[in-house]
Amino acid sequence: MTLSLLAYNTGASAGNVNVTGLFKDRAMVVIDSGKPRVMAVGDSTQGVRLLRADSQSAMFEIDGKRRVLTMGESYTGSGGSAKPVATLNADGRGQFYSVGSINGSSVNFVVDTGATLVTISTQEADRLGVNYRKGQRGAIYTANGSIGAYHVIFNNIRIGGISLNMVPGTVVEGNGLPIALLGMSFLNQTDIQRNGTTMTLTQRY
Repeated sequence: MTLSLLAYNTGASAGNVNVTGLFKDRAMVVIDSGKPRVMAVGDSTQGVRLLRADSQSAMFEIDGKRRVLTMGESYTGSGGSAKPVATLNADGRGQFYSVGSINGSSVNFVVDTGATLVTISTQEADRLGVNYRKGQRGAIYTANGSIGAYHVIFNNIRIGGISLNMVPGTVVEGNGLPIALLGMSFLNQTDIQRNGTTMTLTQRY
């Protein structure tokens, strides 16, 4: 008991805390862009203590205050930089996914550095209430031919702790795009750091 108390009161100050996995009574976190680590309820490290966790969210005590974070969310404590961050995990094929939002509505993203713009389908745009028909109509070209598309501006896109406004995007016709592409119009506004199967995005501005 004495050792635990001493470890908890070392004066270490939390930096950037990112939630990359959620389980019953456990959470996987990345602190200050370090390696992912699994914390059990009651564990504490670098000024971060896990109070509870389930598949939906986790409650931490950070810098003496309680914070509830969901999957992909981050918090910058007093010992961290002021720049927001987001942490993404790769699947077995090395693709990085994240749950974020467009204009406040939840969206599943996959990182695509080959996509110039953040891209969604017209079916997804209808679900999100994006009035893409007011955008400039054009086309994008793929190996299977051309696809009608609309150039739009998304009012807000959020990934983890990063929230960007007025992000250029594309809405492609049809429902052939099953997941939103997190393209360079978003990624170019972040610094990207990859550590194995973890990708950390840090907002530049």
